[in-house]
Order: sequence, then C-alpha cells, then structure tokens
Amino acid sequence: MTLRLCCAWIFVLLLPGLSDGGKLLVVPMVGSHWLSMQHVVEKLAERGHEVVVLMPEVSWQMKATQAYTVKSYPVTHTLEELDNSFREFVATHLKDLPFPLNTLAMFNSSWNAFHMFFTQCQDLFNNKEIQQHLNQSGFDAVLTDPILLCGATLANYFSLPFVFFMRGFPCSLHYEAPQCPNPLSYVPRLFTFNSDHMTFFQRVENALVSLLELVYCNVYYSEALKLSSDVLQKDVSLVDLVSSASIWLLRFDFVFEYVRPVMPNMVFIGGINCAQKKPLPKVCSYCCRKLKKKNKLNTQTHVNLPCHFEN
Repeated sequence: MTLRLCCAWIFVLLLPGLSDGGKLLVVPMVGSHWLSMQHVVEKLAERGHEVVVLMPEVSWQMKATQAYTVKSYPVTHTLEELDNSFREFVATHLKDLPFPLNTLAMFNSSWNAFHMFFTQCQDLFNNKEIQQHLNQSGFDAVLTDPILLCGATLANYFSLPFVFFMRGFPCSLHYEAPQCPNPLSYVPRLFTFNSDHMTFFQRVENALVSLLELVYCNVYYSEALKLSSDVLQKDVSLVDLVSSASIWLLRFDFVFEYVRPVMPNMVFIGGINCAQKKPLPKVCSYCCRKLKKKNKLNTQTHVNLPCHFEN
C-alpha cells in the first residue's frame, strides 16, 4: 500500500497528461539508501516512465538493470576509502559515551563519512560531459535522496521540480525547511537519545543540542553549500536548497514518529527499507525489544509495528 502511494505521488508529478510518461532523473545515495529507492524506481520504469539513474563508478549495492538507464561517472576515491570511512562511522555509534562526548564523537565521525560521500557530488559537478548530457536530456523531474544535497542542487541548476525520497535530515531540517512545528519540550533532538517523555534536565539538554544544531549543520554542510553556491552562482542556505522540494516522501510511519502537524506536500509512505522484508532472527528480535525498552517507546502505540529499524 505504501509503495503504491509513493509511486502515485511521483506519477502525478511526472504526468503532463494522463497518457504520457515522464522522463525522470534519479540522483540517489549509495548503500542502503539506494536499496530503499531502487524498488520504487523499477516500478516507475515498469509504468512507462523513462528513468535515468546517476551512479558513481565506486559505490555500494548499486548496479545496472534492464528496468532503467544508468549514467555512470568516475570518482576520485577508492572502494577501500569508502569502506574505512563507514567503519569509523559505525564504530563511533556503538560506543557508550556520556553527553556531550557522544554528540561530539558522532558529529566528527558523521562529518568524516559525509566528506567521503560528498566527494562523489564534487566529481559529478566537475564532469562537464555529464553536465552537458543531462542538460540536453530534457528531464521532467528529479527524484533524489537529499542527504548530500547533490540532487537538490542539480534540480535547482536545471530548474526542474524535484521530489525527496528520504528517512530524515540532520538538524531537523526536514521539519524546519517546510516550516513544521518542532517544539523542544516534546520532540527530542538527534544524538540526545531521549524519548518524548523528558525530565526537566533532559529538556534543558534538548534545548542545548538545538542551539548546537544552528552551528554544526552549517559546518556539516559547509562544502555542500560552497559547491551549491558556485554551481548556482549565488549564495544559498540549507533552507534555500531544500524548501523548494515539490513533494517530501518520508520513508517512515507517522505513528512511529512524534505526532506533529506536517505540510500538505509531506507524505508518510512507511518504512520501505528493501524490496523484500525477511523476519529477523530470534537474537535480533531480542535486541530489538531491548532497544525499544531502552528508548522507552510507547508500547501501546508501537505494539503492532514490525521490529524493523532503519540503518
């Protein structure tokens, strides 16, 4: 059901008329992000849309199929360098550090991983042949994972409408850009690991982290903003780049998040994490229950949800 809804929204965006197929440019993120998007891309191609997927020559889990056209481009890093940056990222998240050391450590590892991935974005825009090909292809829209801002920058550069297919943004940007309410007393900030039932001191911690977001997100995306400003030949902010998205396809369930108002162009499509879900082994189910207990999730609300978490 959620997959049908996802395809329907993109389908409406692409169709100038009921009998015409659209031409869609897909700018994905490598790894599990692509596994989430691939099934939707294949369904769009099956329904008669012409789909072109931009793929770096060095990536995880990405390969060409007969369902869509692949346009690959060379990158300046190796697969080993990509693997090492992600191992550091995962290792940091497994450490049990107190606040604020956990926040600082996660920021550093996240920034290092982001820097490695972002080199792919730089390589894409430095490739004049690719840019010329895309400019001459006559796309109707862009479907992109927004985490690196490559797709958003590319869509703004070619003046194309774009759709975000996403799990979330750092700094609560996916709520700030569409101007959604995001109260500090209720919604925990990233890296705090608080629930929606916070003590007074946890709310103070939440407020401090929200102030840090104003600083660390600009640092985190400094390279992306510089590249976007150079490409678009004007100064742009994070909100400038992402707020013009036509549709936000949010890859999680409304009941699994903190209930809040959202904008009309924000659609919850469920946890599409792969094409085919498989039951978790017993040991993973046990860990999942422990994680739920640790995070103090409301069991009455979440009892019917599968024990399935995004990476």
